[in-house]
Amino acid sequence: MSTQAVTHLPPTPPSEPAKMTGTVLPPSSAPLQPAHKHIWLITGPAGCGKTSVAEFLRQSLSVPYLEGDTFHTPENVKKMGEGTPLTDADRWDWLILLREEALRTLASSPDLNGVVLTCSALKRKYRDVFRVATYHNPGLRVHFVFLNVSEAILMDRVRARQNHYMKDYMVRSQFQSLEAPQQDETDVLSVEASGASVEVQKLALAVVNEAMEKDSKPV
Repeated sequence: MSTQAVTHLPPTPPSEPAKMTGTVLPPSSAPLQPAHKHIWLITGPAGCGKTSVAEFLRQSLSVPYLEGDTFHTPENVKKMGEGTPLTDADRWDWLILLREEALRTLASSPDLNGVVLTCSALKRKYRDVFRVATYHNPGLRVHFVFLNVSEAILMDRVRARQNHYMKDYMVRSQFQSLEAPQQDETDVLSVEASGASVEVQKLALAVVNEAMEKDSKPV
């Protein structure tokens, strides 16, 4: 995309000929492009709608989507299938792998400005693993789209799932581990996720678009 400003003529008054003023559209009207590359992490406990939101953002933003659960080791999947909560040690290599996969995906094309990734990221130190990605990448921004919903609603949703390793009693474990984002975590975009899936998708896209607009520059 060209970065050269586009010149437009102002409207011609009825009794006055057009003047070549070289007026440039203000930034609010000019096309915008992101100033940085972005990793959009869709976070929250099991059943909050991470996959649904991630798929919607992938389609809306035309960016790749990485499903975090598919990167778990067979040992982790086996533990969760048996109802055994994962420990920090179980999660650590998985979190690092997700971060590196997101970076590799972004690096795969110079025209790619974002990637969507699902990960519960229940604890602040888990979120910090992804924040490390920005240390040596000044052109990168990491965002956590936190799907906020009550434990009772999540229990009902997970109970309705068929053939999924995440069971209702594991929701309680996740809420016990959950460290809700704090005010100083300014890269967290909170979304009310207790409503219908379509509503949550739209709310998530709205906060992502707002963040993108703040980070954009006219072209």
